[in-house]
Amino acid sequence: MIRNYIKIAWRNLKKKPLFSFINIVGLATGLACTFFIYLWVNDELMTDRFHKNDARLYQIMEKSTENGNILIHDHTQGPLAEALEKEFPEVEHAVTVMNLEKEGMEITFTSDDHAYKSAGVFSSPSFFDTFTFPFIEGNKAQVLQEKNNIVVSENLAIKLFGSSQKAMDKSVAYSIFGVDHVAKISGVFKDVPANSTLKFDYVLPKSKLLEDIWTNGKEWGNTGPETYVLLKPNADATLFEGKIENLIDNYQQGNIFSIFLRKFSDAYLHDNYKNGIQSGGRITYVKLFSFIAILVLLIACINFMNLSTARVSSRFKEIGIKKVVGTSRRALMLQFLTESVVLSFLAMVLAIGLVLLFTPSFNYITGKALSLEFSLYNIMLFLAITLATGLLAGSYPAFYLSGFTPLTTLKGNFKGKMGELFIRKGLVVFQFMASIILIISVLIINKQTNFALNKSIGYQKENIIHFDLESKSSKDNASFFSGLRNVPGVLDAGGINQTLIREDGGSSTYGISWPGEKENNPIDFLIRGIDAHLMSTLNMKMAAGKPYSEDLGALDSYVLLNETAAKIMNLKDPVGTKINVWGEDKTILGVMKDFHTGSVMQNIPPLVFHYRPKEATMAMISIKPGNERKTLDGIKNYYEQYNSGYTFDFKFLDDTFQAQYTTEQHILKLAGYFAYMAIIISCLGLLGLAAFNAEMRKKEIGIRKVLGSSSLGILRLLNTDFIKLVGLSIILAVPIAWYVMNRWLSQFVYKIDLGWWLFALAGFIALLIALITVSAQGLKTAMANPVKSLRTE
Repeated sequence: MIRNYIKIAWRNLKKKPLFSFINIVGLATGLACTFFIYLWVNDELMTDRFHKNDARLYQIMEKSTENGNILIHDHTQGPLAEALEKEFPEVEHAVTVMNLEKEGMEITFTSDDHAYKSAGVFSSPSFFDTFTFPFIEGNKAQVLQEKNNIVVSENLAIKLFGSSQKAMDKSVAYSIFGVDHVAKISGVFKDVPANSTLKFDYVLPKSKLLEDIWTNGKEWGNTGPETYVLLKPNADATLFEGKIENLIDNYQQGNIFSIFLRKFSDAYLHDNYKNGIQSGGRITYVKLFSFIAILVLLIACINFMNLSTARVSSRFKEIGIKKVVGTSRRALMLQFLTESVVLSFLAMVLAIGLVLLFTPSFNYITGKALSLEFSLYNIMLFLAITLATGLLAGSYPAFYLSGFTPLTTLKGNFKGKMGELFIRKGLVVFQFMASIILIISVLIINKQTNFALNKSIGYQKENIIHFDLESKSSKDNASFFSGLRNVPGVLDAGGINQTLIREDGGSSTYGISWPGEKENNPIDFLIRGIDAHLMSTLNMKMAAGKPYSEDLGALDSYVLLNETAAKIMNLKDPVGTKINVWGEDKTILGVMKDFHTGSVMQNIPPLVFHYRPKEATMAMISIKPGNERKTLDGIKNYYEQYNSGYTFDFKFLDDTFQAQYTTEQHILKLAGYFAYMAIIISCLGLLGLAAFNAEMRKKEIGIRKVLGSSSLGILRLLNTDFIKLVGLSIILAVPIAWYVMNRWLSQFVYKIDLGWWLFALAGFIALLIALITVSAQGLKTAMANPVKSLRTE
């Protein structure tokens, strides 16, 4: 029986090739969008979940109350990992990770004639026992035991020595903060997978960090690295969390931090906190696109339903004859469902072809490296989605077409019932409502992203380049900067000890006190060491006082605050006020106008500049516009002469700033393409309803034309109903879109206003597309010869 239904379905597909093509393309587009979103969502959900001990792997987080707000920090104390391992039997391993990439630092490693700059981490000896990063060479339990060891990735090993085997036991030189070091390669690991949030090309021992580079990291009063714990298999995470909450109090009096656990693999999707409470993160986009996938597939199914019911008259005789010879309604329903499922599986084949064809483009849009793997799970999932789509898409046509009486179908005298008409129109309203919501969302995301990129950040970011100071330029940066300012095309050049543009804020301190400071009200200040030229290079503005100048004496006795810091400190006349920084008295030289150190999703934090030219690790250079290439070539030549053997690797500051919004830009592109697909599929559904409407009214239209109605009048008549449907869609879509996008915008501190014109523009776009779609079908009907439509009477 099923075999016969499949044969009939195939014959019907061949009999109406244009109808079949439109239906298959519509369903295939919907399925392809769904498959693409599945690949993206699955990749997001699987990020960091490849570690063998994922279920027992946690990050230690810290909580503090500052200026009345509950803040969450991922930076912890250097000795915390050892204290956890020592005091709590539940802990199998505890590791410290100082991630240099998060601190905006890269290190150049040199060996013979090769030099390569890479980002990496400092960590504990049990790093590779805690995290699953497979080894190629070396004993993972021993590689970080000696402080002058280093473990490198396969990629870095090949760059430096040609192969992993050749790299073993070789020495590499590197420099941090102007101090030279040498390390021996004790192991090589496989390159870090793309779905890891820990990105590194090398691991240096924690002992090297605390003994030779950042000795203050041994003190409980300093924070910086991250701490991770691997609990034993029988450990209860909830009970353990309660036991460690106030652990830091045992080591530091007056401590303001309490600690808690966060599942390591949850951090990627759930990293946002608001007043101490988890408030979303990338999981918002996962939910959004999962919803879009369902929405687009529903739109495709509705499109199928409308197109199937639109060609009802061509199947009147088939249905009538089958009913006369005794075919049951159940058998007819099964036949129509089989046709729908067959068409869906043909659409699935086309959809998979589209996915394979456009995966490179999709990866470019999303910034990922996805691929369609034909695993058993994926095959079964795609088959299940396709079967469900076929049954859903064919359900209404099956019930609808099988319900006609034999007499009605054989006479061809069919008139739709009000309920049936309501369902068809309701489906079109739903289609366009979903499409309008997507259009509004894309418009608002685009406007917010442009607002974030173009908003004044408080200093000049255009025509500014920056690069790390290395080798000789790091050891004698005063001479380096002096020569750099003489390069033709360079307007000014300044130094800073850490990049300004950091999502996580970068280095900060609680070690500042001032007159009138409130007790038990700790404030975490961002702090940067700069030279006398940085502010003029970036064209920073002063609200009061004056900036650093080489004309002043004893510059290291002065500090600069931003407006937020002065406000929080409640200093009415801050210029000239004495404050204490890390135990040393300093005088406030001036107050800078506020500027952003992160994205517009964040508040501007209190910030302090102090004079530390010798500690500068980064150069900022303002270049004259108009002849940038020549100027950059001049800087490159000067840099490579000064730092023999090192490669000039620079970035434009505005590119670094824009990189903060990579996620939003990817989401915008992705949502935009899916909105286009939803509109196209919706138009096919609208075309189906327009064809059905014309079919049902062809005799009425013929009579009107005989009585003198013009083609334009007929077209207006046919379009009026559809304009009403789209208008209803707009009315329903606007409040839903407003609510959803208002929630999305709430995560931004600085955001656009939801102006009425955004919703009006989306409605106009939808209305225009709908008019073009139905006018194409309406014009064909209005221009038809009335004799043909009346001849059947």
